[in-house]
Amino acid sequence: MTETNAPKTSAPKTSAPKTSALRVGVLGVGRIGSMHADLITAQVPGATLAGVFDVYDEGAAAVASRHDARHFASAAELIGADEVDVVAICTSTDTHVELIEQAAAAGKAIFCEKPVSLDLAQVDRGLAAVEAAGVPFHVGFNRRFDAGHRAVRDAVLDGTVGELRQVRITSRDPEPPPISYVEVSGGIFLDMTIHDFDMARYVTESEVVEVYAKGAVLVDPAIGEAGDYDTVSIMLTHENGTISMIDNCRQAVYGYDQRVEAFGANGMASSENHLDNYTVTRTADGARAAKVPFFFLERYIPSYVNQWNEFVAAVTQDKPTPIGAADGRAPLLIGLAAGLSVAENRPIAISEIG
Repeated sequence: MTETNAPKTSAPKTSAPKTSALRVGVLGVGRIGSMHADLITAQVPGATLAGVFDVYDEGAAAVASRHDARHFASAAELIGADEVDVVAICTSTDTHVELIEQAAAAGKAIFCEKPVSLDLAQVDRGLAAVEAAGVPFHVGFNRRFDAGHRAVRDAVLDGTVGELRQVRITSRDPEPPPISYVEVSGGIFLDMTIHDFDMARYVTESEVVEVYAKGAVLVDPAIGEAGDYDTVSIMLTHENGTISMIDNCRQAVYGYDQRVEAFGANGMASSENHLDNYTVTRTADGARAAKVPFFFLERYIPSYVNQWNEFVAAVTQDKPTPIGAADGRAPLLIGLAAGLSVAENRPIAISEIG
């Protein structure tokens, strides 16, 4: 993939050891950061947890104690510590760019949760710091590492489905987030759909050139009062002519609905929902199957582990990180275009955004 306006990351200059486990410092130990700390400790052989920091000091102390890791007194202390090779940024989105700049200046490899920022100029500022320092940089779009979604992409790349025509992506949450979160999330396109924008680029291996989106408030009026939508449909046009269609909703009463389909001249490939088990019971009253998982971590923990393993391998072998600078920038462009498309009720060319 290419993103003409994105910085090109130069060869890594990190001082990370090549023969021992990478030492990771985690900034932010809320639900996601705490999960990363747990996975690094228990399921990523090439990494160890060096320490943690969070503005919520008690939470950081608890995670550090649980893993016998250092409890840092500040983000600056963690970033500057000799025993930290990688800085994992899992803090609130509005803090990402400043922390990226600090970690890059310290020569540390960077693992940053999505999105890099909700502001394009801020993204470019952070990525410029990464380019100048030449440090490894990875954006945490974990769904690329889901075995089912990756198999769909492989069926496109190896020609199994033939010339690609359409990609269809469904992503629905079991229940809406708190309104307090909606108000600071950046909106559904930059918070939820941004994963799907990344997936569309990943499966098609083609940049998006035009976005046409529709949004509605059909789940909770409070979401609309907060200036957001809870139900959206988006059509993306790619450089190679493929059309991607995305549908999102903040509430699916049956569980966490995650599906990707690629349709081509020779057939189709799709990743279906995971189930608690795959037993189907059939009686005179009909058929019954297991439920779809309710929580995103029930579905995607293996993808987070795969992501860490591939990131660690890239850093220790001086190879490009799995999801680099261009992949951190492009989904934000698409999300901004989607918001403008709904507001103006027209297709938006990506070139109109930046």
